[in-house]
Parts: sequence; structure tokens; C-alpha cells
Amino acid sequence: MIQSQIKPRVFFGASAVIATLLIVTITMPGTADSMFKTAQSWVIDTFGWFYVAAVATFLVVVLVLGFGPAGKLRLGPDDAEPEFPYVSWLAMLFAAGMGIGLMYFAVAEPVQHYISPPEAKSGTITAAREAMAITFHHYGVHAWAIYAIVGLSLGYFTYRKGLPLAFRSGLSPILGKRINGPLGDAIDIFAVCGTVFGVATSLGFGVSQMTAGLAYNYGITDSAIMKVTVIAAVMGVATLSVLSGADRGIRRLSELNLVLAVLLMVFVMCSGPTLFLLRALVQNFGLYLDHFVERTFKLYAYEPKAWMADWTLFYWAWWIAWSPFVGMFIARISRGRTIREFVIGVLFVPTAFTFLWMTVFGNTAISLDLGTAHGGIAAAVQANLSTALFKFLEYLPAAGFTSGLTILLVGVFFVTSADSGALVIDTLASGGKEDTPRWQRIYWCIVLGTTAALLLLAGGLDALQAATLLAALPFCFIMLMLAYGLVRQTSADLDGETISQESPDISERLRRLFVPASRAEIERQIIGHGVPALQSVCQAMLDEGWADSEVKIDSEGASLTIGFGNGRSFVYRLLPRSRPLAAYTAWETPAAHRSRTWMLAARTNSEARHRDLTGFSELQITGDLLGQLESSRLAWGAVSSAAGRQPASSA
Repeated sequence: MIQSQIKPRVFFGASAVIATLLIVTITMPGTADSMFKTAQSWVIDTFGWFYVAAVATFLVVVLVLGFGPAGKLRLGPDDAEPEFPYVSWLAMLFAAGMGIGLMYFAVAEPVQHYISPPEAKSGTITAAREAMAITFHHYGVHAWAIYAIVGLSLGYFTYRKGLPLAFRSGLSPILGKRINGPLGDAIDIFAVCGTVFGVATSLGFGVSQMTAGLAYNYGITDSAIMKVTVIAAVMGVATLSVLSGADRGIRRLSELNLVLAVLLMVFVMCSGPTLFLLRALVQNFGLYLDHFVERTFKLYAYEPKAWMADWTLFYWAWWIAWSPFVGMFIARISRGRTIREFVIGVLFVPTAFTFLWMTVFGNTAISLDLGTAHGGIAAAVQANLSTALFKFLEYLPAAGFTSGLTILLVGVFFVTSADSGALVIDTLASGGKEDTPRWQRIYWCIVLGTTAALLLLAGGLDALQAATLLAALPFCFIMLMLAYGLVRQTSADLDGETISQESPDISERLRRLFVPASRAEIERQIIGHGVPALQSVCQAMLDEGWADSEVKIDSEGASLTIGFGNGRSFVYRLLPRSRPLAAYTAWETPAAHRSRTWMLAARTNSEARHRDLTGFSELQITGDLLGQLESSRLAWGAVSSAAGRQPASSA
């Protein structure tokens, strides 16, 4: 019998949506292309301001979380260790985030801005400087902030709060237990479909560049059959990689990717105008910083330009459309990192490498075009973007070797994008489970390869690129909700941590040490401090939609019961308990005959012993309660808590 760990409504719902869109695109490619592109133009023209404002918001939120008090919080328990070494982690970030895009546009984008800048005169030194500043803006911290907000939200709620690795989990502070209903399923279906088409269109770039390179360098016909053959071969390797998991196949391929990319970049730097590139890197970065705030909010509102929609707004929509895939993958590999480590690693390290990469290839291409190429590289970019990089390499030594290395590098990027994409989709479609049967991973590899192949055969790649960008608009709203939920949850955790670390008043503790408390005093503390604490947490749970939360007061004390369904419940009880006064010498009266003192005892249904909260304030009791609740939820584990967060009526 075939074992399955799918979440049926997400798995079959997403499969049905993907199949429907493919059928429409294949059977009516012209109509679909026109419809999608018209809708894309309308969205960018109408909501361009919203994309710019949202991306600026994501960047501010990520920076505040990373370098504020929340930066010390960990994506997991406080004693969690990172799952991957730092270099391997960064390699996987780089490979999944922008690998194929950096290969495809490393020469093409700077040269295109140099040919057609938004403000400077075409083909001038001023245009060259502006071209690099714009390229830095499109591939800089703004893009990685989009990925970071998704990855940080999913990683925090999954590894610290014990929720499934699914998009619905990041909305739990807002939606409460409704994340386990149809609304949560719809969010995950949307994320699966967006990931499939986003990765498929990226694979389209990759296969187009690979087959164009084979044709340009080795005379192999760049036909549809060749494209399908390359897709089949690469997806076969990707399937083997994804079967081995993130800790083996994907990690090793990503490390190989990084090594090959660095070798190619170093070769271009050393064989090109090296000193000029070093000076250009510093100046490009300074120009990027100089116009950072201006470009963050620039929309050409007073002098409308079509360039803005074609480039910056297109890129923001594209990064947002890709964020379900990249964000989920980043979360998957970031368990054990602190928020500060995460922000530094995701926001700044890949950005620094990308700036170096774009300077080496972009500035070298512009320098050659102004010199020995005499406009040849610009002409190649205008003629065919897929062959622009290979035309560029002809002006450097060992062009045959570097062209072959480039094709290999694109192929490895192709594989890492496909295998990490399939792993992310499988996790989403299984409700956050990471250890799934092999057939499920194979299924999504086949879906990705088939989608890319059918779109290329039907000529529908452009239409699906437009459809992917359309998906960015509703997902942008979801991302804003993720950001709000993350800020709200980290603030609550910091407040709880501060409260739990506070100690009762010193004079109160000393008084209790020498003056025994009576039962009446402890009962007054339960009523005055304990019950309000229980009621405040109970009301918060009810506000979040947890109908099984209840406070009870009886002759023994007070208790809070929270039912999570499926047999899971959390009980926190406060009651008076007596104990003998401390004996300071071995000759004192035996315990059974000594005077007794009373204490405020706290205990959960999973603890074997009571804890002494005598003298605690209402806020301190609240902090202790929340800490015990979090510990209990983490102890159940992500899988159990996913099953436990069901409506009370299903228990």
C-alpha cells in the first residue's frame, strides 16, 4: 500500500488549479497571452505605488526585527543549534534565491540600462554609472527583504512555536485556529501554485540559456525537442537530489554551484580590467547608498515613465511572486539561527556577493562595449538575451572553456532551483511535513518539469510569466499580514520573556523567609494576582478563536484549561500548599513537628512537581503561565501540534 502524508485539500486543489491553467494556456496560447499581459499592465499601472510602499515596509520591518530587541530570539528553542554550517547555509541561500537570474541578466541588464537609461543620455559614461546603480537597486537589499520577511515568519512560527512549516502558520496571530480551515487551505494552495509557475518560468530562462549556449558554441540546433531533452535530463538529476533531502543533495549541489560561480567570476575579474572593476565596485556602492532612500520611494509620479513599469515595478512584482518558494526554502534551512543572524545572513551577505558579481560582469561588459567590442555586446543584448553572456565571453581569453563552464553552471543552477522548488512544494502540499514519502517528491519534480516543457512547446512561457506577476498582488497583501503577525508575536514573546525574568520583590522574599505565610495570605494572592492573570490569558485565547479556554475557581484554588482538540489540553493550576519551615541545623525538630509555611504553588498537567510563585505579581504569573504554555506546545512537536490545532468541535 502506498503511504501518503499529503494534505488532501491542498494537494488535490493545487494539482487541479495547475492542470486547469496549463490546459487553458496550451489550448488557447494567443488568448491567454493577451489576457494575462493586459491584466499585468493594469495591475502594475494601478498598484505600482502599492508595490513600492510594500517593499519599503518589508525592508524596515526586517531591519527593526534584526537589529532591535527581537534579534536575540531564535528560530527554535533557546538552546537550538543551526542545522547547517554557515558556508553551506549561505551557498543554499545564493543558489535558491537568484542563481539563474544572475547568470541570465549579469551582462544583459547593465547593458540594457546603459543603452536605454531612464534619465541619462544613452551610451555615455553617465549612463554607465546610472546603469550600475539601477542594477544594484534591483538586486540589493530590497529584493532580499522580500524573501526575508517570508522566511523569517515561517521559520519563527514553525521552529519556535511548534506550528507546521506552511504559510498558514505565519497568520496564526491574526486568524487563530481558522488557519486549519478552508481559509488556511486556500492560502497554501495559492502558495503551491505560485511556486510551481514561478519556478517553471525561471526554469524557462535556464533552459533557454543552456540550449542557446549549446547552439552558439557547438552548433547544436536550438529546437523545441532540444529544450525538452534538456529539461528531462536536468529534472532527472533534480529528482535524485530532492530524494536525498536538503542536508545532502541540495546542500552539495549548492556548494558546487557557489564554487563554480566564484571560479567564473574570478576568471572574468582577472582577465578583464581588474583595477577598474575594484574602483567601480566602490563607486557603484557609494552611488547606491547615495540614492538609496530616493530610489526606494521613486515612482516618477511627476514625470511618468514607462521605464518604471518595465523595470523596477516588474522586479518588485517578480521577487514577490518568487517569495513563496525562496522564503519557504530559506525557512526550511534556517532552524537554530537567531533573528539577527538570519537578517545579516539573508539580507547582507547575498547582496554583497551579488554586487560584486554584477560589477564584474556588468562593468566589464560596458567597458568592452565602449572599447574593443565597438558596440558588439550592446547589439548582442538587443538581438538575443540568451546568447548575450556567451558573446561577452568571446572578448575574453579561453572563450571556449569559459562558455562550457557557463553552460555547466547554468545547468547546476537549474537543478538547485528545481530540487529546492520541489522540496518546498512537497512540504506545503503535505501540511508542513518535511519527512514525506519519496513518491510525493517525485510527483512534484515531474509536475515542475512537465509544466516548464509544456509551456515552452506551446509558446506560453510569456503568458505564464505575466500570470505569475499577477499573483504577486494578492500575495503582497498576505506578506503584509505575515509581517504584522511576526511583529505582534515577537513583541508578545519579548514581553513574556521580560516578565518571566523579573524576580519578586526582595523584601517580600526575605519576609517570607523569616515570617511564615498563612493559608489566608496565599488565598488572597491567588484571588488578587493569580485569577486576573488566568483570566487575561483566557480572554486572549478566546479572542483568537479558542472556544475551549476556561478559568475555574474552586475551594482548592484556580485553574486555566485550554483544549487544543484531538485529545490535547493544557491545564495550569494555582493552589495553596504547605511545607515545613527550613531547618538550619541537624539538631532541629523533625520536619513532621516543625512549624509550617504556606506557598503559592503552580503546576501544569505535564509537570510532576509544583513551583513556588509566592510573592509573584499578576504580570509575573502571566509570564510564567505563557512560558509553560510555550514549553508544552514545543514538547508536543510540530506534527502533534498541527494535528492538535483543530476546532473544538472536532475533538
